Parts: sequence; structure tokens; C-alpha cells
Amino acid sequence: MRTYHCFWLLFWAGQPHQSFLTPLSKRTSGFPEKEKVLVLSGNSRRDLHRSKRSWMWNQFFLLEEYTGTDYQYVGKLHSDQDKGDGSLKYILSGDGAGDLFIINENTGDIQATKRLDREEKPVYILRAQAINRRTGRPVEPESEFIIKIHDINDNEPMFTKDVYNASIPEMSDVGTFVVQVTATDADDPTYGNSAKVVYSILQGQPYFSVESETGIIKTALLNMDRENREQYQVVIQAKDMGGQMGGLSGTTTVNITLTDVNDNPPRFPQSTYQFRAPESMPPDSPVGRIKANDADVDENAEIEYSITEGDGYDMFGITTDKDTQEGIITVKKALDFENKNLYILKVEATNTHVDPRFLYLGPFKDSATVRIQVEDVDEPPVFSRPAYIMEVKEDVPINSVIGTVTAQDPDAAKNPVKYSVDRHTDMDRVFNINSGNGSIFTSKPLDREALLWHNITVIAAEINNPKQSSRVPVFIKVLDVNDNAPEFAMFYETFVCENARAEQLIQTLSAVDKDDSYSGHQFSFSLAPEAASSSNFTLQDNRDNTAGIFTRKTRYNRHEMSTYFLPVVISDNDYPIQSSTETVTIRVCACDHRGKLLSCNAEALIHPTGLSTGALIAILLCIIILLVTVVLFAALRRQRKKEPLIISKEDIRDNIVSYNDEGGGEEDTQAFDIGTLRNPEAIDDNKLRRDIVPETLFMPRRTATARDNTDVRDFITQRLKENDIDPAAPPYDSLATYAYEGNGSVAESLSSLESVTTDGDQDYDYLSDWGPRFKKLADMYGAMDSDKDS
Repeated sequence: MRTYHCFWLLFWAGQPHQSFLTPLSKRTSGFPEKEKVLVLSGNSRRDLHRSKRSWMWNQFFLLEEYTGTDYQYVGKLHSDQDKGDGSLKYILSGDGAGDLFIINENTGDIQATKRLDREEKPVYILRAQAINRRTGRPVEPESEFIIKIHDINDNEPMFTKDVYNASIPEMSDVGTFVVQVTATDADDPTYGNSAKVVYSILQGQPYFSVESETGIIKTALLNMDRENREQYQVVIQAKDMGGQMGGLSGTTTVNITLTDVNDNPPRFPQSTYQFRAPESMPPDSPVGRIKANDADVDENAEIEYSITEGDGYDMFGITTDKDTQEGIITVKKALDFENKNLYILKVEATNTHVDPRFLYLGPFKDSATVRIQVEDVDEPPVFSRPAYIMEVKEDVPINSVIGTVTAQDPDAAKNPVKYSVDRHTDMDRVFNINSGNGSIFTSKPLDREALLWHNITVIAAEINNPKQSSRVPVFIKVLDVNDNAPEFAMFYETFVCENARAEQLIQTLSAVDKDDSYSGHQFSFSLAPEAASSSNFTLQDNRDNTAGIFTRKTRYNRHEMSTYFLPVVISDNDYPIQSSTETVTIRVCACDHRGKLLSCNAEALIHPTGLSTGALIAILLCIIILLVTVVLFAALRRQRKKEPLIISKEDIRDNIVSYNDEGGGEEDTQAFDIGTLRNPEAIDDNKLRRDIVPETLFMPRRTATARDNTDVRDFITQRLKENDIDPAAPPYDSLATYAYEGNGSVAESLSSLESVTTDGDQDYDYLSDWGPRFKKLADMYGAMDSDKDS
């Protein structure tokens, strides 16, 4: 018969009172569940019937936030195989084993070493095992058990937001939803009332209320007016333990804003407004501003102004300034103090957005009276017309009146007016005006053909105040009279062939007339009386303002008569009749059998190979151009010979001419002494250069004269004089070299050519005195003399 052993779990509730155990309906994994669980209550014990020996384990509870000084006792593990001789060893593993939970390996007592916080970890799962100390083998299978932390009320409710912001329309009904606040409690909601939150209002009554369970804030007062108070601050409290005494609490702030509704009509602060407007104010100019006050804001305060009635309904207008909501009264038409000096208007201000819910408060509009006083100003004269159009015939005599302009002072004083013509519009002074009555008359003859319209400007100014003046345009049309005779439309020069037949048309004539004919021009053509009977040509009037020239005979001879001049009389049919005599040039030319022109010059038959006049002129022009080119080339060559050393379009007095004289340095005592080129006499001579006159002449500084050298001085003096009178000399402040070669060697010329021409014998003994270098030469010439003597 098998022996059954039991393993007891003894749990301590963690409090100083009696521990308790509760059964757990779950076994450790790996063991059959078909057994009975021993329920331990206090010190009572019941037998557990099972088919296999195993651990007995239960769930137990441990209070959080233990504040004792000793370790908190959890419970006791015990196996029925424990004989109390210390042969068994109890081992604990799992969540917090060895750190948070420790076990006495001999007795099986379990203790908690730290304060436990359910909000951090509410359940710990551990595993217990009993082993034989000697063999190290387990005497009981490993089994799990649970330590559940019992909650205490150690967390206050926390709102999801520190500050809530909400808004509702003003004048809302009681019970209108505003906002819902929410608070959470970290305590266990399934254990006691630690996490049961109740809401209450600490600040904000009697305007608002809060539902204790949901945290919904609602309005509690009727007709809250934004214009009286716009901002409200409500403090809400959330308390756990169901709101009972001893519970923890938290608070939050709710800022509630009343939004505007259109519950206030516009109102004018005064019933009558006074404005003044000068009569010279141009249209669309502002006269003044009025404003109706509206306690609402934004679109609820938008106002539309209108003029509803008054005697100036058509003279003035009103618009709304969208930025300031003011009504701007403007002038629509020109004012006239003499005509009307006072206008009374009725202006109405109306809300553009009306809320029907508040129509019971009264009409959302208001009206006021506006009085506008027109002020008199000194106005310029006013012409009776905006423009004048006058007509005058071109043959009127000088000083003839062609029309009158009229202007008056519109002011009540009726100051006298004087007239004048703006001469900028009548530069030729063709017209003049009577300054007293405004009658315009001519001062020069008119010519329609030269200028059809004259556009002048007349000025009317007050005699007492000439600055007050006005202008009016006057358009004067010059009417035509028949004062121009007709004339040819072009210059006619035609030809007739030598082999022409009689009654052959050689030219068609037309005419023009500068005069204007209202019914159209009608010209008549005829030959002049002196050519009518003796002419070789006839003229036929076509009655359509054209005429044709016909040959009267057959064949013409250009050697007998090469050119005919045919006078033609042209007359118009206007009054008075004007006529003119025009000449048609007819040349006799050689033609082929088809009438095609070959030649019209008689010289062409005599000199058929001669040059034409145009060719001769071209040849002559070429010769002239060639001669001019040669002359210019010669002048340029001549100019180059006297070209200055430096040629520049700019001022060249500051230029420097370099002569590349490097010299021998400071130790070169044999170098040429430039002091010999300095002419002391040139300093005293105040002659100026002819090519350039300097702005300021600085006298050169005198230096110590070098060793007197008459030849060099004479040479330099001569060269200075030549450069002073030479216009092509170098600039005044430039250097010039004169290439002085001296006056010759003391030995004179050594040329053998010159020695041949010498009349007498030459003594060359002096060559021996020149040194070793000339000794050979002295011997040669001396030997030659000796030979000659012998």
C-alpha cells in the first residue's frame, strides 16, 4: 500500500492579525486536476484526497505599501515529508524570488523585503520546491503559486488635462452642454471604492454645473450675456472613495468663453450730424463720417448704411468702411452754393446678419439726420458752352467779327470778366478777341487751302481776381471761296513721232483745283487764242474734266522743229470763274513703224557714236575725285615730315622721352658732362615755345656751370633757337638731343681722297708725337716722303 505525503502551504496575510488562506481551483502544470482541494480556514484543516502525492498550494493576498520596520511576513511552505530534522531544503523561484521575496530554506517561511506597489505590479507568480539536502533531489514536484497585492487608496484622481478650454454661444438655454472633463484613478477599480470617482464644482456657480458621475459641465443660468461678461473660470474636483470622507481628490480648471450672437441692434450715439462742404468739392469726395455703435463683434457687428430720404438724396451717397464700420458720406454731383446751400438727409444703419431668435429685442437698425451746409467759394468764370464752333469765309477782310464767346462769374458777387486768346494756340496771331464782350475777329488774311481749321483757346478771368480763370476751346472752320484757278494735275511733256498720222491722239490732259466744290469740279479746256489757228495740234475737251491733244497734220520733221510748246487754257465753272494757261511740251522723236520711240535728239543722227551728257558728267566727276585724292595724299606726306616727336589728342606736356643713355654709373668719371648742354643764356631768355604754352611757367633752378666750351655752347644755342621757332618741335617739358659731333679733329681729315687734292706736300712728322699707335703710320708716310725726295 502506497504512502501518501502532504505538502502544506501556510499563508500569512501580512497583517498583525490571523492569516487566512483561500482555495485556488487550479493545479500546477504537470499534475492531474482530478483531486480535492484542502480548504484551510484559520487553523482548521481538511484532508485532500488525490491519486498522486503533490504540492498543495493556494492563492493569497498581501497588502501594498507596508510601512513596518521588519520584513513583511507572507506565509509558510511545509511538506508532510519534513520530519523537522533539517533534512529538507525549501527553494523559492519566480517573480521577485531572492530579491523581493525571500524564504527560510529550513522552515519554509516567506517574507517580503520591500514595500509593494500594486500600481506597478499587482500579481507575482512564484514556484516552490522542497529538496533533500543530502542527495539534492526534490522530494516534491515543483509547483506554482500566486501572490496577489491587495490595493489601498494611495492614488488621487488625475484629470486628462490640466486646463480645459471651451466656448458656448451667449444667451444659451439652461442645461446647454459645455464640455466633459475626465479624471482617472490608478487604484484597483475592482477592489473597494478606491478608484470610484465623483465630480463636483468648486468654482463657477451659479453659472455652470457638473454631473457627479460623468463630469459633463452644463449651463446653469439663463441669458448669460457676452457683452456683460465674456470669460468664466470653472474649477472642477474629482474625489475617489465615492466622494466619502477620507478619499483623495484632484482638481482641474475649465476656461469657458461666451461667443457672440447678434443680440444687439446698431445705435447712433446722436440723432443729428452736421457737416460742411465747399461748393468746389469734386464728385466722389468724402464729406464726413458717421458711425452707429454695435455691442456685438465680427460679422454680428457689420453695418450697412443707406440714405433713405432727404432733399439731397441724388446729390450725396454713403458707403461703409469695412475696417471701421463707419458710414462715409460722399458727393455725387457738383455742388452750387448759389443754387442750394443746405441739404438734409436721413441715414439708416442696418445689421447685415440678423439672428431671428432675437428679433423680439427690437428692429436691428437705427436712423439719424445729417445736415450738410454748402460753403461758398470764389469760382472761376463759367462759359455758356463747353466748346464753340465758328465758320468764316477765307476772303473776309481783316478785323471782321466771326463770333462771340460768353462767360459769367457764378458767384453771387458777379464779378466782371475779361477775355483773352491763349497765344500758345495762336502763334501767328491770326485772331484776336475783344476783352470786354468776347467777340472774336480776324487780324490776318485767311487761306483755306493753307489751313482749314484753326483751333484756339479763349481765357476768361475775373477782373478783380485774375487767378480765377477758365478756358474754352474755339474751333474755327475756314469756308472756301473760288480764289484758285485750275491747273494741270502734273507736268505734261509728251512726244510725237515723225511718221505720225493726222488726228492721232498723243496725250490726255487732266486738271485739279485747290478750291473746294460742293457740287464737284467741272473744268473746260481750250487752246490759247494765239495758238488756236496756227498750231500743228488740236485740243478736244472730253467734258469729263479731261482733254485730248491730237495731231493736225501728217509727218513731222525734228530737224525743222524739234519741240512744240502748246498753251492750254483751263477754266472752272464756279463764281467767280477762274482760269489759267498751262503749257504742254511736245517733242518730235524718231519712232519705228509700230510707233515705238527711238530717239528725240537731232544730234544723235549727226554723231551717232558720241557720248551722252550724263556720261560726260560722270567722267568729269571721276577726274575731279582723282585730283582731290592726289592733293590730299601730297598734303599728308608733307605733314608727316613736320610731325612732332609725340602725337596725342591729350595733353602731352607731362610725357617723357627716353633716350636710353645708361651711362657708366657713379664711378664713370669719363662720361659726357650733361652740364655742357645747359645754356645759361636760355634761362634769361623769356621766349616761350610756340607749340604749347604751359599753364604755369616755373623758372628752372640754376646749377653750377660746367667748364666753358664755346663750340658746345654755340651749337646748343643754335639748336634751341631752331626749336623755339619750329611748330613741330617736341613738347615744352621734354628732352631733346642734338647729336653734337664737335668741330672736327685737330688732325683734320685723314681721308686719302682729300690728300690727293692737296696742292703742297704734307708733313706727317707730327704723327710720331701721337704715340705708339700712330708710329707705324708715321713711318709709312715718312718713308713715302723720303722716296719722293730721292
